[in-house]
Amino acid sequence: MEQKIDIAIIGECLIELSANGSLADTSTLNKFFGGDTVTTAVAVARLGGNVTYLTKVGNDGFSDFILSSLQKENIDTSLIKTNDEQNGMYIVSHTLENKEVLYYKRKTAATKLSIEDINEDIIKKIKMIYSTGVVQSLSASSRELVRESFKLAKENEVMTAYDPNYTSCFMNSTDTREYFEEIIDYTDVIFLSLKNDAAKLYEVESIDKVIHYFWDRGVKIVVVKSHIDNGYYTGYNGDICFTEFYNTQKAIDTTASGDVFNGGFLYALNNGYAPAEATKFASVVSGLQTQNYGAIQAIPYKETVLEKI
Repeated sequence: MEQKIDIAIIGECLIELSANGSLADTSTLNKFFGGDTVTTAVAVARLGGNVTYLTKVGNDGFSDFILSSLQKENIDTSLIKTNDEQNGMYIVSHTLENKEVLYYKRKTAATKLSIEDINEDIIKKIKMIYSTGVVQSLSASSRELVRESFKLAKENEVMTAYDPNYTSCFMNSTDTREYFEEIIDYTDVIFLSLKNDAAKLYEVESIDKVIHYFWDRGVKIVVVKSHIDNGYYTGYNGDICFTEFYNTQKAIDTTASGDVFNGGFLYALNNGYAPAEATKFASVVSGLQTQNYGAIQAIPYKETVLEKI
């Protein structure tokens, strides 16, 4: 990492093939890149944050596209290594009635992530590190990488942030809860979906109980997304604040909006915003992204966000 880096994000960059219309009827697939953590990284970068992305990319014909795409977003790629595995892929289509998503994620390049891909010297150079349960689910070695990275960060007073990001498409709820139990002692910030994470992983549907549970476990900042209440709850320093979703009446595509919110929050927190104010900022970032199609294509830049705040 030659340039100054504030936030390091561990994850997997996937190839996205996107169809306008149903998969059964379309004759054209548009090529993009995506994935939960890379979406968060792009959100940070478009807001002006200095972010590095740690992953492994396969030499399957898409490697140059992935690396150049990240670099065009001003994301540092110095921690990315290549190997001879394939890159993960998903195919997504939109119609007026529904959205189809198909994942192809077996034996991908990122499953080879391991503790050899990071060290204490790297951790000492950053201010914050972020990852998700999706990354831990890739393999035993990627799971170990997240655990050891968070442990090193805690030992060096580097802030850690985490999202279980549970999805039943390719994750097991019992395993996902176990992933977080491994790193909870090293976690400063957690992002949760009330419906997908709190209810399905911890069988708790009360905002107050969810936030107090994680406070009691030592997590300093707890952010819970509630579709029931149409907003976010931010728990910090004994207080719980509520922020409404931004301009939901204009939303047309909520794909990866949670990942974009996380990027907005991390950027704001790293730039001196109090947690409740960071939530308000991130809500605008995420809300603007939902007003256009495409998880990454629709992520707004800082100038647009500031115009709406």
